[in-house]
Formats: sequence, C-alpha cells, structure tokens
Amino acid sequence: MKKRVLSILMIALSIMLLAACGSEESSGGDGGDSALAKIKEQGYVTVGFANEAPYAYKEGDELKGVAVKIAKAAFKNMGIEEVRGEIAEWKQLIPGVKTGKFDVITAAMAIKPNRCEQIDFGMPGIKYGEGMVVEKGNPLSLTSYKDIAENPDVKVAVMSGATEVDFLKSAGVSEDQIETYPDIAATLDAVKTGRAQATTATELTVKKAMKSTGGESLEYVDNFEQPDVEGVPSYGAAGFAQDADELREAYNAELEKMRESGELAEIVNSVEFFGDNNLITEDITVKQLCKG
Repeated sequence: MKKRVLSILMIALSIMLLAACGSEESSGGDGGDSALAKIKEQGYVTVGFANEAPYAYKEGDELKGVAVKIAKAAFKNMGIEEVRGEIAEWKQLIPGVKTGKFDVITAAMAIKPNRCEQIDFGMPGIKYGEGMVVEKGNPLSLTSYKDIAENPDVKVAVMSGATEVDFLKSAGVSEDQIETYPDIAATLDAVKTGRAQATTATELTVKKAMKSTGGESLEYVDNFEQPDVEGVPSYGAAGFAQDADELREAYNAELEKMRESGELAEIVNSVEFFGDNNLITEDITVKQLCKG
C-alpha cells in the first residue's frame, strides 16, 4: 500500500514538473521574460554600438546618432530613462547581445538573412544606400563597385563585419582586393596613405566621416552608382537576443506608436545627413528581409 501511494505521488510530481516546464517554454523561457523585467528593475538598458557616425557614436561622454535617438525615445516610452552605451567593434555586436553583454545592439544594423539566424531584429526604423570615398580628383575614375571589380590593382578598405564586404563580392570584386579595418576612421586612413584606393560604407557614414576626418586629400564620389545587389537599400534595426521576445515585442510596440504619431520621422529628420529619403514608407517586414 505504501509503495502504491509513493508511486502515485511520484507520478503526480512528474506531471507537475512537466507542466511547469511546458509553461516556461510557452512564455518564451527565462531569457525572454527576465530581459525586460531586469531592465525595468535596474532602471537602465545597456546597448552595444560600433561608434559609427551618424548612426550611433560617442562624443565625449554623450551617446549620439540616429539609432541612439530612436532607441532612447522608445525605451523612455517604455519607462526606462537611462541608456548606457558600450562601444564595440562591429563584428563584436552580435556576439555581445547573444552572450548578454548587451541588452540590445543599437547601430542601425542592416537586417540580413545570415544575421537573422543569430539574433532577432526589431522592426526597421530607417533605410539607407551606399557611398564611396577615393583619393582627391578620383584618378582611377571609380564610380561603382563594378569599376573596382574590373581593375584588379584596386584595393578597397571596408570596416570588418560590415555588409559592404558581401556587396562588393556580389558585384564581382575579388576577395584579395578587399582589406578590412576595425572602423571607418581606419578605412579613410588607408586611402589617405595609399594602402587602398577606395573605401565604401553606407552613404551617411562616409559623408559624416568625410566632414569630420576626411581632410583635403579625399573625395566623396557624388556620382556613385548604387550596386544592383540584394540588400541595397539596407533597412536598419535594433538587434536582440533570440530568447528576449518580450523585450523585443515591447520595443516594437513603442516604435510603431512613434511611427504612427510622426515622432520617428521627427527624430530621423533632426539628425544631420538624414532626411525623408531615409524614412521607410514601403510595406516591408523583418520576416521578408530575413528571407532575403
């Protein structure tokens, strides 16, 4: 009799444990629920960014850039007043949010299928095209990625981990022509010193960099031909860990309110180099962009 009662109790306990596990999985797991709760409890959110102006960068002790302004507004609407920034190399952003070093990465990162396999993106906030910088006078008449591909002697400097590496390859540029550097300042310096004949990044990035650090020896290619490759234009969004569903959904809800109220457009237009052409007016979703 005692053995029978003990067996019944063991079965009941097993059922309770299985039910608890099932409930946890259906709610998104500890990561999803605790991420938002942790941020609200501590009163601040930690964001990773690559110090890439004009998207997200640090000036003195102040975080600036369009992605930062969008994130600050969204989190403030969620009741989180403080945004703490952590600088990282571009290639360290995704690993940083995956391991919990960052709560979110805020760098207007382009939504791409290979990135969607590693993190979950919030709804896109802005879109942007590409740009190129060359030596003053453009002695090699480089106006497109195709021009680089057709001249094997040309070296192009690109920020490591940036989408431009794939864009260049898709346009026919060979891998041995592409040299990667940790940030935009380093790619510009490579062209200044003759180690590369061109550098490319998003049009807004290179325009901002040219104004602040370009000097008189470089030139922005005004007649640059946008590459006819998948992923251009790019749609930038915040990135979250794949188990932080509740946090991401709360962020998306606030961003949607900002879009409908006009607050998002006001923010985008308030940042130098950005304008109405960077607003997303077409019907595009993260799901569509993740499929490629």
